Amino acid sequence: MDARPAQDKKKGADSGIDGYIYCFDDNSGKAKKIVVQVKSGHVTANQIRDLKGVMQRDQAEIGAFVTLHEPTGPMLKEAAAAGFYEVQHFANHKYPRLQILSIKELLGGKQLEYPRLATSPTFKKAERKEKENESQQGSLL
Repeated sequence: MDARPAQDKKKGADSGIDGYIYCFDDNSGKAKKIVVQVKSGHVTANQIRDLKGVMQRDQAEIGAFVTLHEPTGPMLKEAAAAGFYEVQHFANHKYPRLQILSIKELLGGKQLEYPRLATSPTFKKAERKEKENESQQGSLL
């Protein structure tokens, strides 16, 4: 999902967030925050309500709830009640504010829906460097 780990591998109290994704949806230069929470085992609509509270606390535009099991009807209803995140720069495109994704869906190619105006600032791509041997081999041929 291209999310950055939330705790930086430090042990401690769980803040309800397992990762962050940052995206740009306008030309302001300010990244918008997406929080990611991953749960295995039995999941319930209460956990979706908790994630909504975490989104509010962290001022996140979108929340992603990743689960091993398929979401239940009450979970989907709770997620739908969170509404939509509307983006003016994308012809008024709407993204579900709280999205539930199962591992099966992610492995099948489904992706989190969020604005992608520019490349993701979550991870920088490494600069490609040529090995010395490659450049020398080309001159020998």
